[in-house]
Parts: sequence; C-alpha cells; structure tokens
Amino acid sequence: MIDGGTARVSGSEHEGARKAAEEPAYLHGFGNEHSSQAVPGALPEGRNSPQRAPLGLYAEQLSGTAFTEPRAHNRRSWLYRIRPSAAHPAFTRVGNGGLRTAPFAETVPDPNRLRWNPLPQPPAGTDFLAGLWTLGGNGDATQRTGVAVHLYHATASMDRVFGNADGELLIVPEQGGLLLRTEFGLLRAEPGEVALIPRGVRFRVELTDTARDGGRGPAARGYVCENYGAPFRLPDLGPIGANGLANPRDFRAPVAAFEDVEGPVEVVSKYCGNLWRAEYDHSPLDVVAWHGNLVPYVYDLRRFNVIGSISYDHPDPSIFTVLTSPSDTPGLAGVDFVVFAPRWLVGEDTFRPPYFHRNVMSEYMGLIEGAYDAKAEGFVPGGGSLHNMMSAHGPDRETFDRASAAELRPQKVDDGLAFMFETRWPITLTEQAAAADHLQQGYDDVWRGLERHFRPLR
Repeated sequence: MIDGGTARVSGSEHEGARKAAEEPAYLHGFGNEHSSQAVPGALPEGRNSPQRAPLGLYAEQLSGTAFTEPRAHNRRSWLYRIRPSAAHPAFTRVGNGGLRTAPFAETVPDPNRLRWNPLPQPPAGTDFLAGLWTLGGNGDATQRTGVAVHLYHATASMDRVFGNADGELLIVPEQGGLLLRTEFGLLRAEPGEVALIPRGVRFRVELTDTARDGGRGPAARGYVCENYGAPFRLPDLGPIGANGLANPRDFRAPVAAFEDVEGPVEVVSKYCGNLWRAEYDHSPLDVVAWHGNLVPYVYDLRRFNVIGSISYDHPDPSIFTVLTSPSDTPGLAGVDFVVFAPRWLVGEDTFRPPYFHRNVMSEYMGLIEGAYDAKAEGFVPGGGSLHNMMSAHGPDRETFDRASAAELRPQKVDDGLAFMFETRWPITLTEQAAAADHLQQGYDDVWRGLERHFRPLR
C-alpha cells in the first residue's frame, strides 16, 4: 500500500493549484495489483465495499473487462471517491471537431503508400481534446474491435475533463511534455515516453514548458492510438525466454492524488463516436484511494530492451513489439505498438535496414525524433506514413544504395526514435486525411530509380 500525494483544492485555490507543475510519484510494474491512498486510512481493509467506506468516501468499481474474463486477462480497480461517478446531470451532444470514430466509411480503403507532414499550427487556445485530428482506422467502436489513428497539436492546457468510453488511448508525445491528471493520480509524459489511459478513465491534459510555440507559450504535438479492442498487454516472449523487450518494472502507474473542487467543471465524454458534455458541480478527479490492476501508466521507450540478430539477416519487426492487443486469432493482433529504439547492428553479409516487403498487416509509422534508418529524407518528426495491407514498401533508393555498399562493421543506430501502430485490418482514411494539405504528393518517387542489377550467369 502506498500513501500518495494529496491534491486537495477548492474555490479560488483551484486554478493556481491545478496549474502547478507537481512532480508525480509512481508505482512500478505492468499488470500489477497496486494499492494507493492519498490520505492514510482511506483504503478499506479486508473487503472492497464495506457498509460504510472509510472517511465518508464512496466505493466504486471500474471494470475494463467483463466480470467473467479469465483472471490473467481481467482488469478492474476499486476507487474510493468523494462523490460517486453517478452523481452528474444529463450529457448533451457537442461537435466532434477533427475527431472521428470507427466504422470508417468516408472514403474507400486505399492501397497506395501515403505519407504526411506534421499537423499544421492550430489556433491559439487549442487544448488536447480540440487538437485531436483523426487520420483513419478500422473496426467498429460499438463492437469493441479495431483501432483509430489520431494526431494532436495543442497550444493550451485543458480546463475541462475528458473520458473515452470507446477505447483506451495510447498517447505518444513527439513535441512538448504533458502532465496528465487522472482519476488515479498524476502522470508526466515527455517526448520519448508513452502514456496509456484505460477505457473510461477521466483525465485532464496540461502542457509543460518543455516546448514552446515560437515564443508564444507552451505547445505539444504527438500521436494517439485509440484501441477499441482487448486492453494492451505485454507480448509473450516465446523462445526469447523470461526477459527482454519491455520490462514490466519500467512501467509507472500513479500514486493516488485527488481534487476536492466545489464549483462548475465541464466534463466531456466520448461515447460511440460522438462527444457529449455535462457541467458537474464538482471535479470527477476526486479519487482519494484506489486498488486494482486497471490503471493508467507511462513508459520510457528508451528503456526498451532490443532483441536482434547477432549472426545474419534482419529479424522481423515483431521483435520490437512493446504492447499488443490480441484478437480471437492467436498471434494476430488487433493492434501492436512497435518501437524502433536505439540498437546495435552487427549482422554479417546482411542488408541491415528493414527489408522490402508486403505485409498482411497494415502499418502506420510515426517519428518522434531524428531520422528513420529506412528513409533518408521526407519522413520527419511529427509526420507519418501509412502502408496498408499488402502495399509494397521498404527502403528508399538512397538508403538501398548506401546499405548495399556499406562496410559491415558494428554500427550503433541511435540517431532516431520511430514507432509503428500495426493492425490486422486496412486503415481507412478520413476525408480530412485524404484531402489534407500536409499529405505529401509524390511519395512513390522515393522508390524511383531503383535500378535493374540482374546479370544472368553465362
């Protein structure tokens, strides 16, 4: 059990306390049964729902999986809060802005290789929610299958609270840090880290000062994977053994911290693809204590323990899987989250960049920093590329020529950090992505000039 930090604010104290840059404390481990309390004695002992919860709190269970799913897959937490989540007025519809949800039917699935520059600058005062922009996705949120790919570009902290009933959100900052105030406590996610907010968990996103928008103030930019399917879990390691890839101890969950706010608070809920709002008379971030294994967390991608070949050939990119959302077919993921982290290349008589291939899976790739070793130019931080099911792709001509002639001495790849959302179904674009001004024209040209080298033996 952990006694966490207390964030009790009320009335006029709320604004200043909310904007203070607290340094979060963390619990460590993935899928653990954690316990945390911001006030000693807030957690009940020996039972989950006593007749009278300690300190006058309300006991409430948050279930991220069905009650009867196998224990190894079951996700739930008990929350002890100042008011139950049921204490709110009716929600009303609001506009969705740039946010879209599966099923995606605005365009037809596109077999072409596509690449985008970073999102353009948003208007001043754009918060994380208003700055979300959907590129595309697949499946059906109402059937809890599939995935959506979003990007965000924000210039202001949120004054409202957001929760997503449609899926969990994997947030990948590329520019500017985020302070996430969740029902469970505080998380800080900087570029090079990822944060995951489980389905239904309410949170607020505040910008930190690690990036500034041309001197005008904090700014943040990045990517979001909205996973409608089974919650992300660590992949099985198979022949790798007991250790490697993302180590469970490196995932950090928040300790309990809460807001005791009396006054109007706007709460926005994403439900079956649409945004709904209600004005609460209190902050829903009022959980004083909690225990369970359904928790938000943050993970530093640079801690990924890369596994690779020490003899020959380039292994399949599945060895770079950080998290996976399994489907009903073993080994076929609803979505995998893959990172191309710093690593050594030592293969003998091997073409070391990613090989040319066509894949039954669909791949959206983004770049957090530096350069990607399969593309010499055009693929920039904040941008992204989409190679849908069975579309042929691989290194560009310059990369191919350079790698084919390189001296094969040990090489450290540490000048870039890229990732991939890989999914079992084609990603269908939104109209706004298909017609975006920042969609690159002529992406196919990167493979132009790959010459014929065939020389039949005589």
